[in-house]
Amino acid sequence: MGGTPALASAIRPRVTQGRTFTVSEDDDGIRLDRWFKRHMPDVSFNIVSRWARTGQLRLGGKRAVPGDRIEAGQEIRLPPAEAQPARSARPQRRREQLTDDEEQFIRDMVIHEDASAFVINKPPGLATQGGTKTNQHLDRLLDGLAGDAGRPKLVHRLDKDTSGALLVARTARAAGHFAKAFSGRTARKVYWALVVGVPDRDEGMIDAPLAKQPGTGGEKMHVSEEHGLPAKTRWRVIDRAGNRAAWVELQPLTGRTHQLRAHMAAIGHPIVGDAKYGGAEAFLTGGISRKLHLHARRIRIDAPDGGKIDVTADLPGHFAESLETLGFSPIAGDSLPLDPARASPECAQRKVAAAAKARRRERRGERRARGSQPKAKRR
Repeated sequence: MGGTPALASAIRPRVTQGRTFTVSEDDDGIRLDRWFKRHMPDVSFNIVSRWARTGQLRLGGKRAVPGDRIEAGQEIRLPPAEAQPARSARPQRRREQLTDDEEQFIRDMVIHEDASAFVINKPPGLATQGGTKTNQHLDRLLDGLAGDAGRPKLVHRLDKDTSGALLVARTARAAGHFAKAFSGRTARKVYWALVVGVPDRDEGMIDAPLAKQPGTGGEKMHVSEEHGLPAKTRWRVIDRAGNRAAWVELQPLTGRTHQLRAHMAAIGHPIVGDAKYGGAEAFLTGGISRKLHLHARRIRIDAPDGGKIDVTADLPGHFAESLETLGFSPIAGDSLPLDPARASPECAQRKVAAAAKARRRERRGERRARGSQPKAKRR
């Protein structure tokens, strides 16, 4: 047996024998290095950079660097696990043990359990993942549901103030299956929202690309035909309260950050309680809560064993009280078929374009007004 092939193999690792991961909808648009922080926190930035320099890090079949933006459905290919250093450069941070009350808290959230997944009813105000100044979050609490297969794994997210059904995988195999379902858009998610005003149609499709709004640090999205990623939301009016408010069903067909909130505000009907996108106009008087009225009511997804997971999550107290105050019955929302007739996006697209044009005019007017003001004299 000759030594040259073996030597070449040792010098140049074969990427084709590495590990492959598929980008989920929830990771769409983030940087590649951020993906590693979320899903492979034990892999340091230095290791990722070295893989990039040596051509062992691939995105969509091409060489990648840590700063590349990733898209749902793309494949991330890494070298084999054996190629990692035997010991980490940094000490592993130990997880803080949950209290008895915290363990009970997460167990009380579970509304469905099988061999592959838990579905929990996330309360509003609880972040899905940690971040700056966010120490209490769902990902930490998942330790309370750990079993023989380890701790459950997040495969999608909900905004901190959004409540409702959220699925977590019990095994690594199940996590891969569910991530593929979300990225392939075979999973169905149904949201309920209370919005300000009443749309002029019973249903429609919002087809408006979304991008991070400059100057917000990535904390807010806006409609941008030039820089946005494709984003589609199907909506249906469930009931109306005169011209004051509407109760709507929302089905996201893509998974952009803040998609439902940004889309409804873009067509002139912000979600009640959403000051970020609706400003002062996002609130109703008459005893209606100022909390966000957006709830993941139902999730349906194929299970790894060939069956189906189909779960409905009860409303949080403030949302249920608002529906009752406005005279709405939850039965009306649950009676709608899961698959509505295909709606034309033209009306919603016109509304989005008109709203974006109006905002541009306002900004130009503000700039002209500032420019016409006399400069203050120095004293």
